[in-house]
Amino acid sequence: MNDTTSKNFWPIALGLAVLMAATRSHHFASVTHLPDASWTVFFLAGFYLRPIWAFPALLGLAAVSDYVGIAWFGVSDFCVSPAYVFLLPAYGALWLAGRWYARHYQFRASTLPILALALLAGATVCELLTSGGFYFFSGRFEETSFAEFGARLVKYFPHALEGIALYIVAAILVHVVFGLAKSGRSVEDHGRQAH
Repeated sequence: MNDTTSKNFWPIALGLAVLMAATRSHHFASVTHLPDASWTVFFLAGFYLRPIWAFPALLGLAAVSDYVGIAWFGVSDFCVSPAYVFLLPAYGALWLAGRWYARHYQFRASTLPILALALLAGATVCELLTSGGFYFFSGRFEETSFAEFGARLVKYFPHALEGIALYIVAAILVHVVFGLAKSGRSVEDHGRQAH
């Protein structure tokens, strides 16, 4: 399991919250056009944040970010429909994938395939729920078919994977830097105690 202590809970939680609020639907990041980091945030929150209440807190932040973007920043409300409720299980899938990976994690490169598996599984379920929910239940499409839904998945899912990959690579780099710094301090502290 990952070593997340109460000492670093708040910096991680705050960092994830800021990342989601800043990138969600380009509410605040329109100049840089960063991809929405919400999927990655839920996965990383599942991995790093132990308290269960962090999940509904992030859901609330997502909803508030959407409301603020629509009400005050002119973001389109096209995606807000009865299908919006599908975000709960979709983000839950990413959260659970992150928690599953946390149970298998070790600070070594050999766990990267497990990370890829967890991320792909969580992202696939999330995509099926969000896109499927929107396509079939939003009321935005007059006629629906599984063939057209499949074509839409092929078109849009790779773009979603690109966005999540961008943030996960950045998170891995930050994680490795902090992990190496921590292990360096541990070796240094151990050396001092030996003298």
